[in-house]
Amino acid sequence: MAKRLVIKVTAGADAPERCSQAFTVAAVAVASGVEVSLWLTGESAWFALPGRAAEFELPHAAPLPDLLESVLAGGSVTLCSQCAARREITQADVIDGVRIAGAQIFVTEAVADDVQALVY
Repeated sequence: MAKRLVIKVTAGADAPERCSQAFTVAAVAVASGVEVSLWLTGESAWFALPGRAAEFELPHAAPLPDLLESVLAGGSVTLCSQCAARREITQADVIDGVRIAGAQIFVTEAVADDVQALVY
C-alpha cells in the first residue's frame, strides 16, 4: 500500500516559518510520490483564495504559490469548513481544486491505515 500523509497547517502570515514548513513538506512529499492531503485551517485558510498565496513572503523559502500549485497538482487541498465559515469563504470563492470539508473527513483521513498525520 502507498504511503499517505495528512498535513494540517494552522498558521498563515501570523507564523510564516511554520506555515512555510507545512507547505514545503507537503510539496516535497508529493514530489517524492507520497499521497498528500493538505488541510488549510486557522489563518492558512486565506491561502485557499486566488492570489492570497502570492502575498506571502518569507526570505529563503520557496514561493508559496509554487508549493500550493505542486500540492494541488499531485495531492489534495482541503479548507476546513468551520474556518471557511468564520471567514465567510464559500466553495465559489476558492481556487479550483480546493474542497471545503469538516472535521469528520479530516479524522477519517488521519486515522486510516498507513497514514502519517502532521500538524503545523
